[in-house]
Amino acid sequence: MYDFHTFIMPCLSAIPKLRFLSAWFCPYAHRATIALEHHAGRVEYEWVEGWEQRRDENNVTGSGKEWWYHWKADELKRCNPSALVPTLIPLDNEGNPDETKSVYESLITIDYIDAIAKAPTENLRLVPTNPYLAAKCRYWADKVNRECCSPYYGVLVRTDENERRDNFNKLIVGLKAFSKEIEKNGSDNTFLGGGRLSNVDIALMPWAWRFYVFEHYRGPDYAIPYDDPGLYAYKSWCDHIFSSESVKRTLPDKPQYLEHIRKYADSRSKVANAVRRGAAAHELDDDKDTY
Repeated sequence: MYDFHTFIMPCLSAIPKLRFLSAWFCPYAHRATIALEHHAGRVEYEWVEGWEQRRDENNVTGSGKEWWYHWKADELKRCNPSALVPTLIPLDNEGNPDETKSVYESLITIDYIDAIAKAPTENLRLVPTNPYLAAKCRYWADKVNRECCSPYYGVLVRTDENERRDNFNKLIVGLKAFSKEIEKNGSDNTFLGGGRLSNVDIALMPWAWRFYVFEHYRGPDYAIPYDDPGLYAYKSWCDHIFSSESVKRTLPDKPQYLEHIRKYADSRSKVANAVRRGAAAHELDDDKDTY
C-alpha cells in the first residue's frame, strides 16, 4: 500500500537550505541573490551580512559613517579563503551549517544554486542542460564579467580622466557586443531568448542596475547612450529584465547605494586601491589594499 508519509514527506523536506553570506551593496553578491530569488520555493536561504557594518570611530574612511571592508565576519573568514561575498553554506535537515562544503565566487554560486534547485522545466533553469548552450552561456558570462562589469570600477575610481574615459569606452564596447548577441533573438529580450533568464543575464544585471551612478559622479558624458543603435537591444533587455518581480525585490535602493558608492568615486575604498594597482575589483587584498 502507498505510504504518503514514507514517500511524499521526504520530498517535501528536501528543499535545499543555505546560509547566504552577503552584503547589500555588493554587485557580486547581488548575482547570487537574483539566482536565489529566481529559484524561490526550490531553494531556501538565510541572509547574513558577511561584511559587518560598524561605526568608523577613527574616521578611517573619511565619512565617519561605516567601515564595511575592515570588519569581515569570522564565519566568512572561516568559509571562504578570500573572505569575500557571496559565500553559500549548505544547511543540514536540522539547520546546522556544513562549513566544509561552502561555495563562493559569484558566477560559480549562480551555477551551484541552479544545480541544487532542480527546476522542473528547462525554461526555469539558469544553466541549460544542452551541452552546447551551457558552454555558450559560460563563455558569455565570463566575457560579460570582463568587458561589462570590471570597467565599472575603472570609471569610478580612476583619478586620471583619460583612464576613466578608456574604461568607459571599453564598457560601451562590451555592452554593444552583448547587445548584438541578444539582438539575434529578435524581441525575446534575454540572452537565450524566449524571456528565459540565464546565468549570462544574471552576470550583467547587478552592474546594469548600477550604471546610473556614472552620470551622478562623473557627469553627463558618462551616461550610458541608450539612444545609440548599437545599444537598442541592450535597452530592451534592461526594460524586460528589471520588470520581473523576482528581480525587482533584489534591487538596492538607488539613493542609499549612491551614498555608499561615494567613497569609491572619491577613491577612498579598498576596491579603489585594488583597481588602481591593476587588480580586478573582486581581487582586493586586505594586506595590500588599505584605505
